[in-house]
Amino acid sequence: MKIIENKTVKEKAYFEELDNGLKVIIIPKENTNKKMAIIGTKFGSIDNHFINPKTNAEVTIPDGVAHFLEHKMFEQADGTNSLDRLTALGVEANAYTTNDHTAYYFETIDNFEPAFNELLNYIFNPYYTDENVEKEKGIIAQEIKMYDDDPISKVFLNALQCMYNVCPIRIDVAGTIDSINKINKDILYNCYNTFYHPSNMVLAVCGNFKPEYILNLIKENMEHFEKQGEIKRIYPVEKEEILKKEKQEEMEISIPAFVIGIKDKVEETDIIKKELILNIILNCIFDENSELFKELYEEGLIITEPDLEYEYSDIYSHMMIFSSSKDPERVFEKFKENVRKLIKDGIPEKAFNRTKNKIYGRLVTSYNSSAQIARIFMRDYLNNIITFEYIEKWKKINLDEVNEMLKNKFKEDKMILSVIKPKK
Repeated sequence: MKIIENKTVKEKAYFEELDNGLKVIIIPKENTNKKMAIIGTKFGSIDNHFINPKTNAEVTIPDGVAHFLEHKMFEQADGTNSLDRLTALGVEANAYTTNDHTAYYFETIDNFEPAFNELLNYIFNPYYTDENVEKEKGIIAQEIKMYDDDPISKVFLNALQCMYNVCPIRIDVAGTIDSINKINKDILYNCYNTFYHPSNMVLAVCGNFKPEYILNLIKENMEHFEKQGEIKRIYPVEKEEILKKEKQEEMEISIPAFVIGIKDKVEETDIIKKELILNIILNCIFDENSELFKELYEEGLIITEPDLEYEYSDIYSHMMIFSSSKDPERVFEKFKENVRKLIKDGIPEKAFNRTKNKIYGRLVTSYNSSAQIARIFMRDYLNNIITFEYIEKWKKINLDEVNEMLKNKFKEDKMILSVIKPKK
């Protein structure tokens, strides 16, 4: 196995690619009782148009298939449910679907080996029938309705729909009730056989054990897979311009919720460095120690520190700022004024150093948890990133680079406002 060590966080990661293409990461962590295993496939809600690598046929699928597949993976041919089996073993197990990947995981202190065997068993032995697919449609329809009635989910989705013109990130991960009604077992098997091939997957394991032990467990439980060619995804061409500046809705909510979005250009660049710099900028502008937050807090316009995030993939890139305020429009104007000032004068060195150290603290403390380590390594490796690189590239970031990216990426014609207000 290839070994990569980071002396700053005193961690080692073992990397292996199996003959069937499965990428394995093992991170031994002594002095911990918790063990985590997570397997992810690069198949998310945006992947609804592709070339089948076995037939070379062009395939278009309904919205929400990746999420639907996630729901159906636990059901087994003998009538049992793998999630129930894992729970009976005393492990915490679950799954999730995002815009660009789907993941299945469990965390435990005891019974790691039987739980690990169960994970690999249900991931590589799907079972779909006309009956169980139809039954699932009703369950997912209820979930879709629940999210439609959730102001927080709605304010984020509306923000994406303001920023993007045709990019499939505009569509909810679960799809719509109309789209899931078009899903059948043949569509599920077609997508499973395409995207759940080991060559499109990453398995990360973290805990107090020997890497050889884990690798042997994997090989003992992996069936033979024929090699598969590259999956060619087809995406619509997205404009650089935003679709619209603002969207407002009324829902059952006590205080308005808002998202400020900043659309970014998808570009070939050092994505790790870019992500670190954008997170530094966002925190310099709007964390709890920033001048903007203090001013808004004193005016009673904002109560809690906003959530700040940068999201990216091969087809989208944007920043989002989420919080609540009695006057979101005023907060948006103050935000733009503050950005103009920082572009003109530059981010103060003191604020830069404080924020850079804060980001570093987050990077280092993320290595305290087996679950967090496994999850981050899996997600990053799906994007061809070695997680340790964040620590090394953080050291080289300087204030000039930060101010230059601030000028280039925080343009007002790329900013939008999404608001959910209380019903009158």
